[in-house]
Amino acid sequence: MFQRFHWAKKYDSGRIVTMQKNSANSIQGVTAQSGGPKPIKVAVLALPEVLALDFGIPIQVLGRNTSGFYEVATCAEDSQPVPATGGYSIVPDRGLDLLAEVDTVIVPGFTHSRDPLSPDVLEALIAAQQRGARMVSICTGAFALAQTGILNGLTATTHWESTGDLARLFPQITVDENVLFVDNGQVLTSAGVAAGIDLCLHLVRKDWGAAQGNLTARSIVSAPRREGTQSQFIKNRSLFGAVEHPTDVAVAMEWAIKHMHQSITIADISAATSLSERTLARRFETHAGTTPMKWLASQRVERAKELLETTTASVERIAACTGLGSGANFRTIFKRSTSLTPSQYRHAFNSGDESTTQLETA
Repeated sequence: MFQRFHWAKKYDSGRIVTMQKNSANSIQGVTAQSGGPKPIKVAVLALPEVLALDFGIPIQVLGRNTSGFYEVATCAEDSQPVPATGGYSIVPDRGLDLLAEVDTVIVPGFTHSRDPLSPDVLEALIAAQQRGARMVSICTGAFALAQTGILNGLTATTHWESTGDLARLFPQITVDENVLFVDNGQVLTSAGVAAGIDLCLHLVRKDWGAAQGNLTARSIVSAPRREGTQSQFIKNRSLFGAVEHPTDVAVAMEWAIKHMHQSITIADISAATSLSERTLARRFETHAGTTPMKWLASQRVERAKELLETTTASVERIAACTGLGSGANFRTIFKRSTSLTPSQYRHAFNSGDESTTQLETA
């Protein structure tokens, strides 16, 4: 008989923090009477075109490198081999019946995540969640949990390239594209690929304590906690937005970008485009999904990221070129947006080769 856990959650400064206790009021997975570990049973569900690395992460981190603390098995619909990315197939241990027996269900990313799941898969996932199993997704595995309704009313994440689709297809979910993972207690989701490692290490820390989490991280040659959030990896977005923007919105965007080094107000943009402020705001909200000034603020950060990656210009110089004010103000805004300081971002993403130039000659 598997343990049932009582989950509780709280929110702290915009970040989701979780608390959990089992019936013995001890760390999850530890049997208070015997003093020995009772392995947590984990099922890794392979859906068609499963992403190979996503699939292997929980098997490696929880199965091989946390020996004795977890029992990890794989499953798939009808117990049949599942095609994986890379041109090979995965042979599962069991069928969907495994989901009725485990404490934790992990759904890795899969290529056809926007396609409807079979009724049998949906039913098995919903039944697992309803009986109290912990539900976990890696990367686009979030779309599978979303189809079941498990994520409704919760904050969730997925690979940054897919966050837009997740939010559009499932408006009941609050999608956070900036975090590496989100912990809602019984339901956890992670960003793409390597963020699955961050999430699995988080599970080990939750289940067995920080010392075991650190030991597991060492065994897989990983940092116990990765610095920053997913936002640092998001590719620079187009400065002018989508091609389908109407002419007046596109003109407003182009003018704002050309003058971003100046102190611009919505009145300035309005005057440059011959639109009233109210009309300009309404059209931005309709076609860009945000206000003109919020859009401009995000473009300033995107431009700053580009300059940090491709030039050796000082922080003060980049701040001036992007209209972000003083160096101190730039550092505050940049860290709030990306979770890293400008120096940390440059260290992570600036190649330092000969193509990196001074801003004045870029």
